Amino acid sequence: MTINVGGTYFLGVGSICRIAVAAAVLCAPLLTGGCATSNTNNSAPTALTAGPKDTGSYPNLNIRPQVAAKQLSKEETAARLGELKAEQQAQLAKGGSAKPAPDTAALSTLARTHGDDTLKQIEAKCDPALDPNCN
Repeated sequence: MTINVGGTYFLGVGSICRIAVAAAVLCAPLLTGGCATSNTNNSAPTALTAGPKDTGSYPNLNIRPQVAAKQLSKEETAARLGELKAEQQAQLAKGGSAKPAPDTAALSTLARTHGDDTLKQIEAKCDPALDPNCN
């Protein structure tokens, strides 16, 4: 085979079709071989793989669904919220304090300079394990 013959044979328009046919012929036994055997010993439990079941009818949306747990009443909600507020006040009385509002100007300055400062620190250090010429 010469370069010219190889160039026209492999780079021609029909070469893609030839490659696709060759791949299909070579891969067909591999694809059908996977379907020839079945191993039910390692399958997942049926409860995990059985998805939704078709009951043959649509759900009636006019019937309220059953709740999983009893809902809190307004009085219970208010009582629990009062307990939480009392615990918060007890923590504040012990010396705990709410976090102060952040200084936005200082944070903005840090955001502008942090990346450059960090790169300068990294570049100033050298690791003899990585660079034998480091002093």
